[in-house]
Amino acid sequence: MIIRARAISRGKGSGLLLVSPSPITFLSGVDPDTGVLVETGHPLEGCSIAGTVLAFDFGKGSTVGSYVIYALHRNGNAPAALINTSADPIVAVGAIIGGIPLVDQPEISIHRLQSGVMVTVDGTAGSIDYQGELLPEKS
Repeated sequence: MIIRARAISRGKGSGLLLVSPSPITFLSGVDPDTGVLVETGHPLEGCSIAGTVLAFDFGKGSTVGSYVIYALHRNGNAPAALINTSADPIVAVGAIIGGIPLVDQPEISIHRLQSGVMVTVDGTAGSIDYQGELLPEKS
């Protein structure tokens, strides 16, 4: 299934989808040396984002988060691609300088997508190739 989205950061990236039920802060929330989400109390605390297609509503926190995203790339621990409901400038800049494909505003809510499904994000064309079943809409 091809899901249309808005292109933000060019390129293509594929990997297993990891959907976050909560926004993500990259400064002090993700360890750039390991790619592990370390934010205390976050639903994905302890999960590695390295090599995944990471979907989350939006980023939160300091502007230094852009550099953390770049550092994840530099250290080989970046996600293969990012999907946001609404990309904020911190995540967008981090993805662009880190060469990580990013799309936002998908035509289907990210919360209808299942973690663990193979996905390809095309940040140039603005599309998500989703290989799984959709979850039911939440009321």
